[in-house]
This record gives sequence, structure tokens and C-alpha cells, in this order.
Amino acid sequence: MRSPVPEYLDEVLRQCADDDEGALADYIPELAAVDPDRLAVALCMPDGQLYGAGDVDALFTIQSISKPFVYALALMRHGLDGMERFVGVEPSGDPFNEISLEASGRPRNPMVNIGAITTHALAGEEGAAKEDLFEEIRRGLGRFAGRELAVDERVFESERATAHRNLALAHLVRSYDVFSADPRDVVWGYTRQCAVQVDVRDLAVMAMTLASGGTNPLTGDQVVPRWVARQVLSVMSTCGMYDVAGDWMTDVGMPAKSGVGGGIMAALPGFVGAATLSPRLDRTGTSVRGVRIFEKLSREMGMHMMETPATATQVLRRTDEVSLAGGAAHRLQLQGPLHFGSTERLLRRMQEVPTDREVVVVDLGHVTSVNDVARRMLLEGLRRLGADGHEVVLVDPNSALPGRHAEDVAASVVDELPLR
Repeated sequence: MRSPVPEYLDEVLRQCADDDEGALADYIPELAAVDPDRLAVALCMPDGQLYGAGDVDALFTIQSISKPFVYALALMRHGLDGMERFVGVEPSGDPFNEISLEASGRPRNPMVNIGAITTHALAGEEGAAKEDLFEEIRRGLGRFAGRELAVDERVFESERATAHRNLALAHLVRSYDVFSADPRDVVWGYTRQCAVQVDVRDLAVMAMTLASGGTNPLTGDQVVPRWVARQVLSVMSTCGMYDVAGDWMTDVGMPAKSGVGGGIMAALPGFVGAATLSPRLDRTGTSVRGVRIFEKLSREMGMHMMETPATATQVLRRTDEVSLAGGAAHRLQLQGPLHFGSTERLLRRMQEVPTDREVVVVDLGHVTSVNDVARRMLLEGLRRLGADGHEVVLVDPNSALPGRHAEDVAASVVDELPLR
């Protein structure tokens, strides 16, 4: 059969295509000349499967959507505590180009321009030439996308010619000694960063890389550590959509970032990376049709991060009695991801194992993942079953339980249950 997902995305675009509200970003001459009717959507799944509809091959400049990824690179260099000395994480409630500074001169967050310019200056080695710093950032963006990314030189030159406000913001931060580079060099690099070309599939992959704990789903490359991905997603959820972040979080509910090139990128941790393209912008510089598409996806596909799936109550696929070569056994067959909520449910079920069943089988054959806290809880549960006098057999054909060393697992570990 053919997946219905592409047809569904086509239908979403058809339902949103008639909206011609908004205007192009005419303060950048080259962006004022793009086709206003471009429209595209893309989804990237955790295994790298890509779906798309509309103008998925259309290249456009990444603009402010680059900010979370460059923030990730700066976090890698300075660490969380080190980075927070230079740039805060509090929502400003201001438009993207406002002077959002604390009394100390620290930008309020890395998503507004003044914070993103500072973040650009901090993403490379101290004293690095502007060309070397930009190349490091361009390569980093490419690792998130899973391919080499180029610069739209015409947009770059057009944007640099009108970058007076950004240059003023850079000089303001430099006056507080937040960074030491020449503000003109920093704005040159930041403007090139914003002129990097992507398509919606690139953005969906980049989003999924964040949503997968920093691992690119196409290349398998661990682009950034899991803690960096978590930090970036946290800041995106509160600051990524500027002065409409509250509306976005209530209506869509995904950590996201918009750009004046018409793109929106959003990441739902562990589930999907998504992106849209539509160049007409509202008063906040956000794609009008892009917002409509994301609202529709969130509503119809249950993609709001606060709409938690009921995995905690569905951990048990089946409980039954099975016949093994050595006699009868009580089997707990598990499914889905094991985390605190689902494993807590499992431990309660382990308390109900019949005392007259000498052998207890815990079957992980349908478990998709086990996080660290679930691993520790499960191992302790197995140990306690053994302490209660049960012989425990752990079925783990897909090695779902990480670090299942013999000294850790108080059970016999098998890939297949020897049924009689």
C-alpha cells in the first residue's frame, strides 16, 4: 500500500492555500522579490522518513531559523553555565529586533536579534577571523541538515546593505564587553548565517535532529549532546516565536522558530520535525499560512506537546500464562517506550504477580526505547522479583535494555522464549 501521509499533507495545503493575508519582508530588497505564492510543508520522522507536499524543492534563506542551531553550537563551546553568563534565557515579550538587554548588558535570550548576534560572536574560537567563524557555523548547520548548505549571495548582499539596526545592536552589546570581536565583523557573519539556503525538508530534518536528542536521523551523526538539544528546545518553546510565543504555545504547542524568509520550523521531541514555507508575513514577521498549517497539524494530528499520549497506561501489551520446558510461567509482555510513568505502572503490575508462579517472564520484544530512569527502575524490579523467590527470565531480542550486563540483570536474558 502507499502511505496516505503525503495525500493528507496535500489536503492541508489546499485548505490553507486561499489565505493571501500578510506581506513580504520588503525591508530586505531581495526578499521583497520572492514568489509570494510559494507554499510547502515537510515532516521528518524519528527514523529519517521524510514526507512533503507543495514546493518542497524551493530554496529560501534560513534567516532567524538559524538562531537555535547556532545557539546549540555556542553551548557546545561554552557549556550551559558559561553561555548563560553572556546570553539569558528569559522571554522578552519584544519583537525580534528590539533592544532586549538586561541592566548588565546581557541580551535577554538568544532568539531575539540582539541575543542571536551575540551568540554568533560566541560560537567559534576567541579571536577567530570572521570567515573562519562563519565557516564553522555553516558546517554546523549542514550537520543538522545532513548535507552541505550554501549561501544565497544576493540575499546576503541585500541584507547587509540594510543591516543598520543590527549593526547598532552589535555595537551596543560590544560596549558592555559581552564579546570582544569587531561588531562589523560579527554583523557580517550573522548576516551570512541568515542567508544560508535551505528547503523545507532540510528544516524538518534539522528539527528532528533536535527532537531526537541531537542525533541526525538521516546520517546518524550525534551533532550535539542530548543536554544541548534539550536546552535549545526549552528556549525555543518560550522565546522562539518572540512576542507571540504564548499564542503559539497554546494554539500549536511545539518548540518552534520562524524566519522572515517565510519558513517556520518546529520540533516535537521524540515524535516529529516539521517545517513550512510561505513568504507572506504577519506583523510579527511570521508566515501567515505557515501558522495556519501548524495549527491544523497540531489540532488534527495531536501534535501539541501538552497532549501527552497515554503510554503510561499502555505499557502492558499482554499478561498471560505460558508453558516453558521447565514448567508454567507468568509472562508480562511490554510495549512502547519505557520512561518513568510507564515503568511505574509496570512495577505496580509486578507487585500482583501470583506468588505460586516460580518463573516470571518479562518480555521486551515490543519495547521501542528505555530511558535511564526506566532502566534503573526495571532492573530494581527484576531484582526484587528474584528476592521474592521467583526465577526471572528477561526476553530482549532487540537489546532494548541498555547496559544489560550479567551483574546488573537479576535474570536470565534470552532473545527468544523457549515455549513448550
